[in-house]
Amino acid sequence: MHNILVTGSNGQLGSELRELVNNSTFNIQHSTFHFTDRNTLDITDKIAIEIFCSKYNIEVIINCAAYTAVDKAEDDGISADKINHLAVKYLAEISKEKNIKLIHVSTDYVFDGTNFKPYVENDRTNPNGVYGKTKLDGEKAMQDVNPKYSIILRTSWVYSSFGNNFVKTMLRLGKEKKSLGVIFDQVGTPTYARDLAKTILNIIPTIKNEAVEIYNYSNEGVLSWYDFAKEVMKMAKLDCTVNPIETKAYPTPAKRPHYSLLNKTKIKETFEIEIPYWKDSLDECLKKMKERK
Repeated sequence: MHNILVTGSNGQLGSELRELVNNSTFNIQHSTFHFTDRNTLDITDKIAIEIFCSKYNIEVIINCAAYTAVDKAEDDGISADKINHLAVKYLAEISKEKNIKLIHVSTDYVFDGTNFKPYVENDRTNPNGVYGKTKLDGEKAMQDVNPKYSIILRTSWVYSSFGNNFVKTMLRLGKEKKSLGVIFDQVGTPTYARDLAKTILNIIPTIKNEAVEIYNYSNEGVLSWYDFAKEVMKMAKLDCTVNPIETKAYPTPAKRPHYSLLNKTKIKETFEIEIPYWKDSLDECLKKMKERK
């Protein structure tokens, strides 16, 4: 029996975890899950976290909460730091004090995207903007505190049938427009949040590391945002032409990594898992969206 706290439960990953658990798809030793959001648990308040963990005898924390507004973070660094850095520090400190297993979700944005081969976990970090920097600060704080049996999961290009994301934007624009331009010079791999959620639930019982470990997770394959958009239109049978454009043609306040490919060898070998190919996962997500309608 485990008491598991999920923070950020209204986000894409948190929503997928909730659905998997509620549908009894996963039954982790008859665990009890506590799904929270900013209204039910303020993770920037250490005392509030301590009270919650004591009240419900929390044994595992899955931290899905994050400040993910990449462009907004450039002008709102204080808020981003509170959620992406300080809250992670508090969660790590409480996890260490109470012997709680902590699973924290991070991002490919801790890298600058100048690599020429898939990033491994110990590659040099060098975030381009405030979002990436605050996420990296959170990682470092967690490593400094070093709670036992805890891991950091770096992921990229997350989408889901829940929340707002690239896939939903493409579906909307594909119905509204005859053509649109999508960036072709940013390369990586999407992550279907449901696949990541399944992986987290599967590996919880087998996380045994003494010191904090970092693992990369995304779906398999490599593509650009342009390729991703083309496949969305094709699978959804939308009559919208997607044209490749360069990043410089679509300026944003925050600089994006041009190369975000993550090497997943470590997580696959450590936990003996298989990771789905991105097209298969996209197909599954689009079917889920149809079911939900």
